[in-house]
Parts: sequence; structure tokens; C-alpha cells
Amino acid sequence: MFESSAKVCLITGGTSGIGAAAALEIARTGAAVVIVGRKVRKCIQQVNKIKREVPAAHVDYLTADLSSQQQVRRLASEFAVRYSRLDILINNAGAYFGKREVSVDGLEMNFALNHMAYFLLTTLLLDRIKKSNSGRIVVVSSGAHVNGTIHFNDLQMGKNYTLESAYARSKFANVLFMYALARRLEGTRVTVNALHPGIVATNLGSNNSWLRTKMRNLLKREMLSPQEGAKTVVFLAVSPEAEGVSGKYFYECKAIPSSKESYIEVNQERLWQVSERLTGSIH
Repeated sequence: MFESSAKVCLITGGTSGIGAAAALEIARTGAAVVIVGRKVRKCIQQVNKIKREVPAAHVDYLTADLSSQQQVRRLASEFAVRYSRLDILINNAGAYFGKREVSVDGLEMNFALNHMAYFLLTTLLLDRIKKSNSGRIVVVSSGAHVNGTIHFNDLQMGKNYTLESAYARSKFANVLFMYALARRLEGTRVTVNALHPGIVATNLGSNNSWLRTKMRNLLKREMLSPQEGAKTVVFLAVSPEAEGVSGKYFYECKAIPSSKESYIEVNQERLWQVSERLTGSIH
């Protein structure tokens, strides 16, 4: 039975990798955990896995393809029907695409899934988060953001697309989004922070070519486990040490500087305005 006094955590990409590991650890704290995945079967498997580890856990799931703004909106609505408030929102779902693909909304897929889904889901649920006594928003970015740039005249990368540049740009957008949101949350009880989880052995990139996937599998021995990669996510979500901390970029549970370019406020605000426009056309 869900206790209304327990914290409620919504985590995207919660069926595998960092998201699954974080969901389990947060469930151990007594919070109600709602995982988001694309496939019902994988969601049910993960819910059952958490309940085997934490029999008393309240674990729920919702499904959505987060590259679709319509499905993000449906997800937010379904969550709001089930839960009157949200204490912890973890934007974790992500992927990268070896060739340029376009979402159902006409957006380049790295940008659609890795940034626009974060932006839209967060803004749709912000009223729910503000009902919390201590709301926390966690944005899973990447150290790859240091190589990211945003050319607003070619936001969808119709020219000179490469996997590396598109992924880095989407992770750079995560950090810009975090800083812009932190300003908007000043004076509220809600905090937002971004993080680099480290180089983690997950299924990220498994949708790409067999050679790239094979190379990644060979390198997994040098990577962190999902449990190690989830440590900073869990720290920002539930640790008392992170209480009241906002507008920071973290690595290994410590605040560190993000890229120099990510602090340019005019770009943070321009991305916010563009994101509002790109989501405002979907009703």
C-alpha cells in the first residue's frame, strides 16, 4: 500500500542501465517509485525485480515513447491522475543515433529524445513538483556535453550530421536547460541539478550498427557498472547532503564546473524559448 507521506519518484529510462539501478536504490529508501519505459513487458519485469529485492516497495510503471511529444503529454496526464504530487523527477532516458533520424514531430532524434522529452515532461509536471515540501529534479547529462555546441540556425542538424556531434549537442542542451530552469525555480522549494554519471556499461547505443555495438561491448570491461553510474543520480535524488542545492553540475557526487560555453546565459534562454516554441505547437 502506498503511504501518502512517502516521497514519489518518477524516473524515465527506468527499465535498464542507470535508470534501473537508481530506481532500485531509491525504492530501498521507502519512496514510491514510478518507472517509465517504452515496453510493458520490460516495465513489468523491472517492477518485479525491484519487488523481489525490496518486498515492501511501492513500485509502479507507465509506458511512453519519449521521442513523441504526444506520448510525453499522455505520460504526464496519466501520472497526474495517479499521483497528487511529485517529489523527485529523474530525467534519465536517452539514446544516440548513428544516422540522422527524425521523430514523429519532425525533430532530429537525439535532440527529440535527449533534450525535448526532458524539457516537456519537466514543464508539464512542474506544478506537481511544486506541491512537494522539497522537490528535486535530476537531469542526467554526460561529460560529452563539453564537446557540444548549438547552432540555432541548424538546430535539427540537417547539415554535417555525425553521431558524436548530435549526441554531444543533446547533452549540452541538458546542461543549458538545467541552468535556465534553476533560475526559474529560485524562491521555490524545488531544486534542479545535472550530472555526468561516468562512462557506464549500459545498452546505450545498442540501436546502432553491429560494429559500433561490438566495439562498445569489448570496452564494457573498462566501464563503470550501472550501479556505480547510478550513484550520483541517487545522491541528487535522495541524499540529505543535496538538500537545497540547485543549479549545479555533478560528477562522482560532487559539484564540478560544466563546460565554459554552458554558462552563457543568452544561449540558455534562447534554447528555452526555442524549446517552448517547438512544444507549443503540439496540443
